[in-house]
Amino acid sequence: MTTPPQVASWPRSFRDRLTGPLPRPVDVWRMVRERGPTRQLLAQAGAVPVAPGAPTGPPPAPEPATTALTWAGHASFVITIGGLTVLTDPVWSRRIPGILPRITPPGIAWSALPPIDAVVISHNHYDHLDAPTIRRLPRDTPVFVPANLGRWFRRRGFTEVREFDWWQSWRLREVEFDFVPAHHWSRRTLTDTCRSLWGGWVLSSGAERIYFAGDTGYGHWFREIGDRYPGIDLALLPVGAYQPRWFMHAMHVDPEEAVQACLDLTATRMVPMHWGTFILSNEPIIEPLTRATEAWTRAGRPRDDLWDLAIGETRTL
Repeated sequence: MTTPPQVASWPRSFRDRLTGPLPRPVDVWRMVRERGPTRQLLAQAGAVPVAPGAPTGPPPAPEPATTALTWAGHASFVITIGGLTVLTDPVWSRRIPGILPRITPPGIAWSALPPIDAVVISHNHYDHLDAPTIRRLPRDTPVFVPANLGRWFRRRGFTEVREFDWWQSWRLREVEFDFVPAHHWSRRTLTDTCRSLWGGWVLSSGAERIYFAGDTGYGHWFREIGDRYPGIDLALLPVGAYQPRWFMHAMHVDPEEAVQACLDLTATRMVPMHWGTFILSNEPIIEPLTRATEAWTRAGRPRDDLWDLAIGETRTL
């Protein structure tokens, strides 16, 4: 592992890291034309489980020296590990550019969050990097981001920003933060495609280890991550935004691929995410969780090791 410098010189493009084709304008247009009736999808929003008391109350305070996580929705988690409270891809806004408003509220009110010790960002797509949410953070919050994304934060006044290439790591007090590859891409405007990197995070403290995938398609990286980081206790894996497959397969796993990724990682438990918050694709709202549960059972994994969290729910290792 290598340590990332606080300010680094990065290549102009990370296209050489792609493991699948980028969507072409004609592909996007075809997908839009094939979209199912949005009204039918919206009618299913009530099926998404929400924890009792969410989103008004704060998450339960974990016991000292324990690891816990709370799902705020989509890819946003509050993780307590090694005495730190870490936010992943925080999106608390009701709307993000280009899609319908969120169908479920954040599982924790922003005002109820505990003090945040660090934020990790997987990539710069709007459903993972939300400017209005980021503006709510104190400017001295440590922020760990993919290569060439640090400038975005520094322009907004953040003073503790570290950029990571794949396989680079940084230790904050008792927690090791490692940035790992993903089968995805980056773009925030029409002119910055793949100008910043993308990936997932491994958080380690003592004997406990959490893998946060961010956004990813299926591929060889999962086995390598599992080999490099044995003993993953929790794998936070996306299960939604996978239809139509001809368009999404290179960038988003489907539920069965997510379960296979967990097996490749040799992780003990899986936490489904990236579903039930925004309508990004064509599958029915509750289908990602149903298919993930069925795939988990077919794989012969203990049901208690599939942490199908309700929005706002907290569980502790």
